Amino acid sequence: MDKLRFGTDGWRDVIADRYTFANVGRVAQATADYVRSVGGRSVVIGHDTRFLSDRFARHAAAVIAGNGLEALLTKSYAPTPFTSFAVVHHQAAAGVMITASHNPPVYNGYKLKGPYGGSATPEIYDGMISRIDASPTAEPADAAVQTFDLRSVYYDHLANLLDLEALGGYQGALYHDAMGGAGGGWLAGFVKHAGLPLDLRELHAVPHPLFYGVNPEPIPQNLATLRAVLSAESDPVFAAVTDGDADRIGAVLAGGDYFNSHQIFAVLLKHLYDKGLRGRVVKTFSVSKIVDLLAEKLGLETVTTPVGFKYITDEFLKGNVLIGGEESGGIGVAGHIPERDGILNALLLLESVVTSGKSLRQQFAEIEELTGFKHAFDRLDLHVDSHEVRDQVMERLRQDPPSRIGRLQVESVETLDGVKLHLAGGAWVLFRPSGTEPLLRVYCEADSPQTVKQVLKAARKELGI
Repeated sequence: MDKLRFGTDGWRDVIADRYTFANVGRVAQATADYVRSVGGRSVVIGHDTRFLSDRFARHAAAVIAGNGLEALLTKSYAPTPFTSFAVVHHQAAAGVMITASHNPPVYNGYKLKGPYGGSATPEIYDGMISRIDASPTAEPADAAVQTFDLRSVYYDHLANLLDLEALGGYQGALYHDAMGGAGGGWLAGFVKHAGLPLDLRELHAVPHPLFYGVNPEPIPQNLATLRAVLSAESDPVFAAVTDGDADRIGAVLAGGDYFNSHQIFAVLLKHLYDKGLRGRVVKTFSVSKIVDLLAEKLGLETVTTPVGFKYITDEFLKGNVLIGGEESGGIGVAGHIPERDGILNALLLLESVVTSGKSLRQQFAEIEELTGFKHAFDRLDLHVDSHEVRDQVMERLRQDPPSRIGRLQVESVETLDGVKLHLAGGAWVLFRPSGTEPLLRVYCEADSPQTVKQVLKAARKELGI
């Protein structure tokens, strides 16, 4: 049997290649074996809008039910954070989310959730992965699968984390681009549930297995239509964007400017602080140093982890975390489950605009002034022939990192996750393999877009790709 490759957040593969009903059954069986090993009795299963996701989810649920466990399946497609919330509500031992998140439409995946309602820790994943093929896949018990709908309960929980009175006074519009993914209709559903007189304007809200022709990741090259629509708007109007399974957040400002994940992280950190909340700030290795600088100015401790929200979840479970986030737009906040939630974060961004009286653009400009740091960032995703080629390139970088990138001297090297080169003048560049695709990601932050562009060009030349 094929050995399945697990990345930073579960297993992902190409549909009808290695992502098959048989292989989903193998992983579901391992999940059931793990759950029984820890004395668990029930598992929550959710799915996104990808091709056959509902069928794959039903099959996983039926295999889990075939093991004598209670299998609770979402009634329809749902955001990953909703599935995680349902794990806690139902006091389940684990959760399964059938999704490939932001990956191209040909992929699907299998995310595992812990009983606390967040990404499974490395220990939980190891416990499940070690049991793959340890026992034969049980006969699916489709008739034993139970379906549920907790949407109103989830909305009530979100409402308790928000200032509904302030949101009710917002005079502008809020756009939501669901990218054809699992967030479609969910932000609008909350607005209706909470009785907010909000002018919410939806794009790509109808589920679409091909995500309207782009990868469902909220980065500039995938948001051309939205940016064109926003080009005619003025501050403080903005658009929130959710990825394929709606756990990640992106934003586009009035005028069509992209507002990246680092900027969102910084604004949310400052907003939560201004709300009177305190705690540690947790960030992955690829997140902007403006977050560190802001946390220092606010007197908050910063913790840096490898890339992958499961490492941030570990810190949430230790306690006293105000906010935790990653470069890809996955951000968790205090008071919620230890999970990324694009729906909640969209509402918190709007709340920051209303309560501060300042647009997202203005809020971030003030953060730059407070920290004394100008932020510019970009990322290259370089396709390679195979995972093996990707790994060979990374090993070469680890063994013999360059002394210069273009005209900039390398001042220090970090290898917490990938290879991060700190350059003269305060810029940095990070080389890191994708955990789910044959890709090499190259991240760069500097004090100007021009420097970022030059560094990325030189970094690509260094790789020879």
